[in-house]
Amino acid sequence: MDRIREHNILITHNLFPTSVSYFELGREFSAKENKFLLNLEQKPNDGNTTSKERKLLDDPKMALLREFVDASVASYFKEIYSPKHEVSLRITQSWVNYTKPGQWHHKHAHPNSFVSGVLYIKANKETDRIQFYKESYQQIKLPVDQFNLSNSDSWWLPIGTGQLILFPSSLTHMVPAVQGEDQRVSMSFNTFPVGYVGSDDDLTGLRL
Repeated sequence: MDRIREHNILITHNLFPTSVSYFELGREFSAKENKFLLNLEQKPNDGNTTSKERKLLDDPKMALLREFVDASVASYFKEIYSPKHEVSLRITQSWVNYTKPGQWHHKHAHPNSFVSGVLYIKANKETDRIQFYKESYQQIKLPVDQFNLSNSDSWWLPIGTGQLILFPSSLTHMVPAVQGEDQRVSMSFNTFPVGYVGSDDDLTGLRL
């Protein structure tokens, strides 16, 4: 019997990727920013706690952080989506999550939002991570020998203090139980398009 000849892949195109992008604040959080963000009134969440205030980036104390976040969102939106018409993303809600050692952040996505982000106020690059999930239905599921970005149902990325991560709001994610002895603190936010969305000629025109 002839042996089946093994051929190496010549080239692979990863079509229609989901873009998860990092930005760096590039400085330490100021004493005023830390005092404000670390001492907000909290309420219970699923696995951790969250701030009662839901529009933190509208506060004047957050002006410099708001500039950084707005610029990062604009850069992500332009590079990833490259909108044809005059449209931008505005921040709708923003809040802080507090996750103590042993706590976690439940698996979820962000409805009524286009792009979501997380800015890490206190995080350990060695142990902290965010985990994303592929939620599409798989009619046939094969056991995997070696995991990669194409065959994995989930994938985690490391995160650290001063990093901002942006991703489509429909992308399901969660945070595993925090390791070590330090609380992890992060600011999350949602966005929504403002301007001319779609095309009148295609009967998809919408002005927001």
